[in-house]
Amino acid sequence: MIRVHIIDDHKMFVQGLKATINESKVAKVAGESYLLADCRRLIITQKPDVLLLDLSLPDGNGIDFCKEVKTKYPAMKVLILTSHDEYSVVRKAMDNGASGYILKNTLAEEVIEGIVAVVNGETFLCEDIGNLVNKPSEEHIWLTSREQQLLRLIVDGYTNQEIADKVFLSVETIKTYRRNLIFKLGAKNSMILVKIALEKKLV
Repeated sequence: MIRVHIIDDHKMFVQGLKATINESKVAKVAGESYLLADCRRLIITQKPDVLLLDLSLPDGNGIDFCKEVKTKYPAMKVLILTSHDEYSVVRKAMDNGASGYILKNTLAEEVIEGIVAVVNGETFLCEDIGNLVNKPSEEHIWLTSREQQLLRLIVDGYTNQEIADKVFLSVETIKTYRRNLIFKLGAKNSMILVKIALEKKLV
């Protein structure tokens, strides 16, 4: 039986996924975490075969954590399960040791298929990501209206607190949006985010 550890900060999603995996008869959930810090501690003893990893966590990003896990536990397979569908993000995840990449809107059967595939040493991409990776020259960046609004404010030089005051959201929510925008545009920091946004005429 394949042992799986899930790390995602959306508890309802984790519980649904856990039930699906446990009912599959080919894998079982050995543990679950909602923070990277908890995952670090738990996988030391659990040593799962597969780590189902989201990319946006409250205490860090999954791409860096993927590299960390593969350095410490080379045999452990990392299967990304996320909402990020940008080519640059997929490429970074795979370059940092991920064995597969699945979108959260994928059917449950495909998640199970991915778990089995990576354990067997294969690289697994869900259908949408497979199409994206095979056509990198057609890469596009899709931003929601809220992301476009916040990106404009970031480009204009407003701080997280100032943006939060303008759009009536918490500072933590703005930080999450900023982090997600950095992921989406393949930037290393906010300064490069602004540069890319201007170069690609996203604002």
